[in-house]
Amino acid sequence: MTSGSTVPLRRWLPRPLRETPSRIFCLPYSGAGASMFGRWPDVAGDTGLCPVQLPGRENRLREPHFGTYEQLAKDVVEALLPAMDRPFGLFGHCSSALIAFEIAVVLHREGLPMPRRLFCSSQVAPHEGPGGSYLTMTDEQLRAELVALSTNELDDTVLDVVTEVLRADVEANKAYKPAEPVLLDTAITAIGWSADHEVAPERMSGWDQYSKRVHRVVLPGVHHTFLDAPAALLTQFVDGMVSDD
Repeated sequence: MTSGSTVPLRRWLPRPLRETPSRIFCLPYSGAGASMFGRWPDVAGDTGLCPVQLPGRENRLREPHFGTYEQLAKDVVEALLPAMDRPFGLFGHCSSALIAFEIAVVLHREGLPMPRRLFCSSQVAPHEGPGGSYLTMTDEQLRAELVALSTNELDDTVLDVVTEVLRADVEANKAYKPAEPVLLDTAITAIGWSADHEVAPERMSGWDQYSKRVHRVVLPGVHHTFLDAPAALLTQFVDGMVSDD
């Protein structure tokens, strides 16, 4: 498997890096690429928002799938460490919150700079999963879900490819089962959404076991409201990157 360091940084970070005082690296959820953050601004206050492109999708379609969250986290750290040269955070929604967490675990284990904050949206704590409707769907159901979520009409060839990527991502999610919580020296903002029927906000209390500094917040919206970069979410980013509480 290709290691993170052998792939140019621009492949991992398709948006040009801004010289902002801080950065948040944003991980796409299952089946998606960095373009899912297309409606997000480049910055939130003084913090650059940096969508991460994972292998096996979009402009990295010809690369092999990352395999497991553990391997992906190692590759991300290896590739993005030069860009972690200032206060930074990690954002993940649903399955990608687990990827963000595993990246923090690798940084912690290797004694590397830690994120100032993890922003974990619509995801139960790692030891309480895996969970979510995708995990029990057939390929046909996953395909239908992609059609429902897409803002553009997808032809059958593209749908075949994206469904294959989504299936591999789902299998990686199902295989990720940490044995017990890891207490991290970083703050965590656990973001629930008031009308989220996929992951109800009250199911996210388990994140308290991963940090002594957990801020739980419920924002107005449904499971996919975050895609529109609502002001309430951007405010969490701005406030979270200037506070360690």
